[in-house]
Amino acid sequence: MIALLACLSAAIAIGAGAFGAHGVTDPKAAEWLRTGGLYQLIHAVAAVAIMGLARGAAALLLVGAAIFAFTLYAMALGGPKWLGAVTPIGGTLMIAGWLWAAWSFTRP
Repeated sequence: MIALLACLSAAIAIGAGAFGAHGVTDPKAAEWLRTGGLYQLIHAVAAVAIMGLARGAAALLLVGAAIFAFTLYAMALGGPKWLGAVTPIGGTLMIAGWLWAAWSFTRP
C-alpha cells in the first residue's frame, strides 16, 4: 500500500509542478505549486526507497508531504490563506519521518 500511495503521490506532484510552471499566472500560486510539488515528489521517492526497512517512517513521510503539499496546492487554487498555518504540521511530520528513518537505520 505504501508503494502505491507513493507512486500516486509522485504523479500528483509532477502534475502540480507542471501546472505551476504552465497553468497559473500568479507568481505566488506558481511558487506554492512548485514548492509543494518538489517536497511531495522527494518524499514519495524517499518513501519507496525506505519502505522495506522503515515502513512506519515511510508512511509518515507520505502523510507529512501530503499535508504540506496539499495545503499549498489549495492556497494556490484560491483556498483560504489560513491553510498556511497548517502547512508546518506537514513539515514537522516530514522531519519526524526522517528522524524515524535515521533511527531505523541504526538498529541491527
